[in-house]
Amino acid sequence: MDGEEPGDDADELDDDGRDLDEDREEAAESVAIEISGLSLYTHHGVSEAEREIGQRLVLDLRLDIGETDATVTDSIEDTVDYAEVCQLVALVAQQRSHKTLERLCSAIADRLLADYELEGVWVKAAKPQPPIALSVDEVSVEVWREAE
Repeated sequence: MDGEEPGDDADELDDDGRDLDEDREEAAESVAIEISGLSLYTHHGVSEAEREIGQRLVLDLRLDIGETDATVTDSIEDTVDYAEVCQLVALVAQQRSHKTLERLCSAIADRLLADYELEGVWVKAAKPQPPIALSVDEVSVEVWREAE
């Protein structure tokens, strides 16, 4: 290859022989990962009974990653592993009890922003069977945070 040694400033090519630097410039889009319907049994609620007995919560998440090389490299190392995110969210949601869904969503958003390089995160927590006297499909709270 024209006397170039490995490590020279030669163009990096993908498996199809395309120049990755050119692909990266073209792939300047913003990427978001959405996770819908993460169902967890937790102990959150205003009443002592909710916190003691527990109930199912359904979480939806949106992680705004921004630009990522994964659109070109097809490598998990260049993006956020959503399986890992689900495990972290489950840990945060089940680690301690909160009275309000607002506090729970906030704790999850803060942890995701602390652990991952994100531009922003949206967290929604829904109670499919809220303990209220009237019939409703669900009650939910949403929190949106941008990275500082």
